[in-house]
Amino acid sequence: MQTVMIIVATILVSAVVFIPVGVKIRKKTAESKIQSAEKEAKRIIDNVKIEAENARKEELIRAKEEALQIRNELDQEMKERRGDIQSQEKRLIQKEENFEKKVMLLDSQEKELERKIAETEQKRQEVEGLHDKKMEELQRISGLTQEQAKKFLLENLEQEITQEKAIKIRELEIKAKEAADKNAREIIGNAIQKCAADHTSETTVSVVALPSDEMKGRIIGREGRNIKALETLTGIDLIIDDTPEAVIISGFDPLRREVAKIALEKLIDDGRIHPAKIEEMVEKAKEEVMASIKEAGERAALETGVNNLHPELIKLIGKLKYRTSYGQNVLNHSMEVANLARMMADELGVNSKIARRAGLLHDIGKALDHDMEGTHVEIGVEVLKKYKENNIVINAVQAHHGDVEPQTIEAILVQAADAISASRPGARRETLETYIKRLEKLEEIANSFEGVEKSFAIQAGREVRLVVKPEKVSDSEMVIMAREVAKKVESEMEYPGTIKVNVIRESRVVDYAK
Repeated sequence: MQTVMIIVATILVSAVVFIPVGVKIRKKTAESKIQSAEKEAKRIIDNVKIEAENARKEELIRAKEEALQIRNELDQEMKERRGDIQSQEKRLIQKEENFEKKVMLLDSQEKELERKIAETEQKRQEVEGLHDKKMEELQRISGLTQEQAKKFLLENLEQEITQEKAIKIRELEIKAKEAADKNAREIIGNAIQKCAADHTSETTVSVVALPSDEMKGRIIGREGRNIKALETLTGIDLIIDDTPEAVIISGFDPLRREVAKIALEKLIDDGRIHPAKIEEMVEKAKEEVMASIKEAGERAALETGVNNLHPELIKLIGKLKYRTSYGQNVLNHSMEVANLARMMADELGVNSKIARRAGLLHDIGKALDHDMEGTHVEIGVEVLKKYKENNIVINAVQAHHGDVEPQTIEAILVQAADAISASRPGARRETLETYIKRLEKLEEIANSFEGVEKSFAIQAGREVRLVVKPEKVSDSEMVIMAREVAKKVESEMEYPGTIKVNVIRESRVVDYAK
């Protein structure tokens, strides 16, 4: 312990002795460093001053050089501009000299022009003097004044132009008519060649074959109750006479006649014939006929390419299968009209879809004319309006017998197709001999009137055209003649449909250049 204390004491004494000495040594060292640092700083400052002075001198020299260069460049530019200005001055002086020359040339030309104008005016006055002398001489020779001669020449010229114009117009009309007739014949001829539908004449009776004559008594029944029940349910007449193994069904309505025929055939096949069975078979026959009607309507629409028809219209079209007009089946006729109208529409480049649709529907009213009042045209228009058919189609149906004016080309084509299909020989129940006699009789009646030059029965007897002599029949007398011809035709002839009487009166002027 004492040893430790001795060591500590020794250390403390040493510290007291040596600390002041270390402080003095450090102070001297610091002072020497400060002095050396001051010397170094002074040296650096002197060097910086020297370098700054050198840099200033260099910058001053560089600035003087740049100023000298800029001055030289400006001097050069000034020289160039002076040269440009001098060249421009030379060009302006040259242009001014040229302008003065041109002015002098124009002055000389103007003087020359004035001299020529004066000479021309003098010559014009001389020509006018000669013209006046010649006109005076012509007037003296012709005995006409200038105005009179001018008027005479103009009148003659106008008359010649009018005659030539009339001849030219007539020639063009003839050429246009010939071309139109030729095109119409080709179109109708091609259409007829492409469409050759068969027609069969139907009557107001149907014949049902019997297996034996014994069946006649069973059909009549006790006290005739079977035949009475069948006639009452179908609305037709059964004729049972001496005709071997056959029963004749007579009725004006072909639809009822078909129902009765099917029902009777079913009763014969079944063998049981009594009122209850007759009623059952008649109902089945009606269902078969309705199914047949629908099928026929769909087939007709498919074959003619008419789409989107109302289901009720399809049924009415099918009903036309059991409708005839003068022996011609109306459904076959409607399909033929549709095809003819389509072919002619294709030739003319008009809407063939509308044409065939109107052709198929044009006689739709005949499916209902036995049940409704009015003509088949009126009924057809009413039905088509009810089922919201196209207005163009309605107009074609309404106009196909001339009840109204056709508003479209398609309506006119339906008229033509209807006339072709219905009136050509063999289409309807009329022999060729009777057909020709009817046309001859029609022309004979037309020729019997005074003032008629020519007459033509056209459209297979649906129209007669009378060409009258203009000096004998006036415009007002034409109206009376048309009415009288129509009355005479009504009283002396029998014909299907209507006949149009067309009276034509025209004056022709023809001249020839020789």
